[in-house]
Amino acid sequence: MTSDDLLPYGYIDAHHHVWAPDSHGDAIGYGWLRDIGAMKPFGDPTPIQRDYLMAEFLSEAPDAPRASVHVQTDGTLPDPVAETRFVQAQADATDHPVKIVGLADLGAEDLTGTLDRHAESRDFCGVRQIAARLDHRPDLTFAPQDYLADEQWVNGLKILEDRGLTFDLQIYPEQAEAALEALSATPALTVIIDHALCPYDPAKITQWQAAVALMAARDNTFIKLSGWGMYDAEWDLNGGVSVQPLVSHILERFGADRVMWGSNFPVEKLATRYETCRDVHLDMVPEDAHQDVFFNSAAKTYGLTLT
Repeated sequence: MTSDDLLPYGYIDAHHHVWAPDSHGDAIGYGWLRDIGAMKPFGDPTPIQRDYLMAEFLSEAPDAPRASVHVQTDGTLPDPVAETRFVQAQADATDHPVKIVGLADLGAEDLTGTLDRHAESRDFCGVRQIAARLDHRPDLTFAPQDYLADEQWVNGLKILEDRGLTFDLQIYPEQAEAALEALSATPALTVIIDHALCPYDPAKITQWQAAVALMAARDNTFIKLSGWGMYDAEWDLNGGVSVQPLVSHILERFGADRVMWGSNFPVEKLATRYETCRDVHLDMVPEDAHQDVFFNSAAKTYGLTLT
């Protein structure tokens, strides 16, 4: 079967990036993308440390996504609103329906002002500030501090909730309980867990399973099948046999209507081709769950209306 047979309504890519460190580096920043060859938690980023624009993203597969969700790319941008404006311009130039998850420092005094400026871009819908941190694994740590224990940062979640914005949560399994505590005062906040809750260590799969179950018990919480290549560069071999049990566990705990697929391109480009990433997931996800995982969940969660 072709993807047209399996996805006759098309599909939404719920997690990707575009960036321009070469042509817009001075204007936007892009610290890690301009630090050529410096290792990241997902490996050597050298092949993707270049301009990657919306037109290239849409050319990755013959049947491009009908819409997509762009997620912020760099936690150290001097003005994250500049990135949101750039992405909006890229989407408008290609006539591609998009929702934009921007960066904002939830603990900053000027958070409301930053959100006001983000909202000037039509398709801005939510925030991600990566909280993933492991004290025993600095090589895998993204967050410069423990945001989940910072009272002012947690108060920022309330501001998102009050504004009806979404929050993309990227954490490690060890952080699940702390994340739920941080989210306890914002039950109406829509939370989307990025990258399948980051199963970075096969030896800790039981801990990951328990963390998935914990997060699935929270209402208004969704999860993305994305980012496998960040921790397993060969995850797509043999039809994704290494991650199939993880996908099944996520679907069992969350239900297909709270699960969505995202390519994580171009980061995932370090591990696999776009079509392979999508089609292996098509094989792993039961056919009766395809419309939810590849379309409905993202459309509902991020407010994508397609005709």
